[in-house]
Amino acid sequence: MSRETILKKFEPSLDNILYILHELQDNNVQHYISKEDLKTCAEYLNLPYSYVHGVATFYTMFSLKPRGQHIIRLCDSPPCHLMGSASLLDYLKKKLNIEIGETTADSLFTLELSSCLGICGVAPAMMINDEMFGNLTPEKVDAILEERRKSR
Repeated sequence: MSRETILKKFEPSLDNILYILHELQDNNVQHYISKEDLKTCAEYLNLPYSYVHGVATFYTMFSLKPRGQHIIRLCDSPPCHLMGSASLLDYLKKKLNIEIGETTADSLFTLELSSCLGICGVAPAMMINDEMFGNLTPEKVDAILEERRKSR
């Protein structure tokens, strides 16, 4: 879908900036908002580029750099932390050979942290794209990652 098609879905109102940025990011196969996306959004909403850039960099759900096909967001809330998310983070970093904010060499996975995923009852938890996973163990993580690799 073109940028123009996305923009036409919304009134040119500041109230729609988050919706527009989400749509632009979701439309990008590398799951990020490009400089051209920011510029087009700013022009459409009649806002300074710096304002739109500020919004995009304020919210952690947006990225200004390319990401992998599968975005892993590991929950780092107190309940998840108490239930072992720190050791899972170490496990994921080693397993994927990347640090937080990095993407695997095959562009399949990007690793990020989340303040809270809202599923504390099944801590530790993570989200991959829009799918939630809880009660995680290294073995469960392996199975989830392998499933994503096969569905490539």
